[in-house]
Amino acid sequence: MTPAPAHPPAPLPRRTLLRGAGLSGLAAGGTALLAGRSAAAPLLVRRDRPVLPLGVQSGDIGRGSGVLWAKADRPARLVAEISRDPSFRRVRRVRGPVVTPDTDLTGRIVLGDLPDGVDLHYRIRAVDLHDHRAASEAAVGRLRTAPGRGQDVRFLWSGDIAGQGWGVNPAYGGFRIADAMRARRPDFFLCSGDNVYADGPVQASVPLPDGSTWQNLVIPEKTKVAETLDEFRGQYRYNLMADNWRAFLAETSQVSQWDDHEVTNNWYPGEILADPRYTEKRVDVLAARARRAFHEYLPVAPISPDPEGRVYRVIRFGEHVDLFVLDMRTHKDPNTGDREPAGDGGVLGEVQTRWLIRELERSRATWKVIAADLPLGLVVPDGATAQEGIAQGDPGAPLGREIDIARVLTALSRAGIRNHVWLTADVHYTAAHHYSPDRATYQDFDPFWEFVSGPLNAGAFGPNALDGTFGPVADFVAAPPAANTSPAQGFQFFGEVEVEGRTGRLTVTLRDVAGAALYTRTLDPAAR
Repeated sequence: MTPAPAHPPAPLPRRTLLRGAGLSGLAAGGTALLAGRSAAAPLLVRRDRPVLPLGVQSGDIGRGSGVLWAKADRPARLVAEISRDPSFRRVRRVRGPVVTPDTDLTGRIVLGDLPDGVDLHYRIRAVDLHDHRAASEAAVGRLRTAPGRGQDVRFLWSGDIAGQGWGVNPAYGGFRIADAMRARRPDFFLCSGDNVYADGPVQASVPLPDGSTWQNLVIPEKTKVAETLDEFRGQYRYNLMADNWRAFLAETSQVSQWDDHEVTNNWYPGEILADPRYTEKRVDVLAARARRAFHEYLPVAPISPDPEGRVYRVIRFGEHVDLFVLDMRTHKDPNTGDREPAGDGGVLGEVQTRWLIRELERSRATWKVIAADLPLGLVVPDGATAQEGIAQGDPGAPLGREIDIARVLTALSRAGIRNHVWLTADVHYTAAHHYSPDRATYQDFDPFWEFVSGPLNAGAFGPNALDGTFGPVADFVAAPPAANTSPAQGFQFFGEVEVEGRTGRLTVTLRDVAGAALYTRTLDPAAR
């Protein structure tokens, strides 16, 4: 749906600023932009040159800005070249950071002053620190910048990658669903959490119900639960062993949020684990290591306003889409029965709640797309009596974590913000939910839609029960016949959002493992 540029490739404007940044800090370091109207002289490629073993990625591409990412096999300096021309006849080059073992040899390059609505091609090399003429082969990627006025938008979302023992399978090129996602050629991909399964070891082979065998690639870091920093880093390295997933990420910028499996199942701050697989029982220690690996291995821009290092932020993607990325994990309260009668900020926290309401009110985009790593109305138990999610099955007035959500929904209504859509994953099936005060016990909000997708490459489950507090109904559900259905059997899902540049109409399509459309819903924007 995104149109190709109608003009020939041209060099980026001279005022374009590209800054290099290492992952050990949040601030971009000052680097020199090497300007030139034609491709610079190639760096010497030698047999003992550095290598970029995991390809390249881009992320958080918003209005005029974004991030590039790469990992080297030794200390080296990253150098990027960017062009509108896929043959790189005219480029801009930027010296990026020196990557060191402190960040597991990963680094990012922060981009600024990007033009609107164009495909940009980039290539990154790792340059030897002792011989600046020796460099790795270039790893090449593509990104789509935020659209200009009147241009369409298309993006995908899903979550849950390499879970429940279903890992990288060479028979499918890595992850079975990746080829269908790549074929959609989206502007960006939103991962709604569970980027990795740090608590999910894999075995070399798993028998399937039809008598065949699922084959996993296995590395040492995936033979046990992650506890050390290197084991958490290994979860991300493992997923990038999937050839088709690596190719998808090189061509598609991503927006990443985290949920529980980046650390361990259903975790919350302050938890002490009873799981015998862990020698380190303190979740706060595990979460700190997991957070560091998350930022080292994903192209997350340093744009969150949070003073405590949470990853909530807003990505402004043209005139029609502002994407509000939430962190519903870092401030989460303990998993109780979730029936507390007074709000305590138990899923968003006071700082994030105030930020979200303020930024929603400031937004001038047609659609406020809210990326939540937990669904709003689905009951997600944690054992026999506790609740992992926001809802708890009591259809009455908001209780526990629902009080946080009620506050946001009411603020949206009172600000006259009607065009908001919620996207999530987490529950390992796909669904469309419509929420309405006409069906709800709590009625101080306006009707809205929530769309659920996933998993990408994990066991399929569901469906879960809906809690009636906010009046949801399931307009569509696609779930497996049995718990932990493998990707070989299908039941892997991703969602697609398209916004027409001319009209602002938003269409959501829920797609299966082959990319076939299962459900479509088009929403007309309400008058501002």
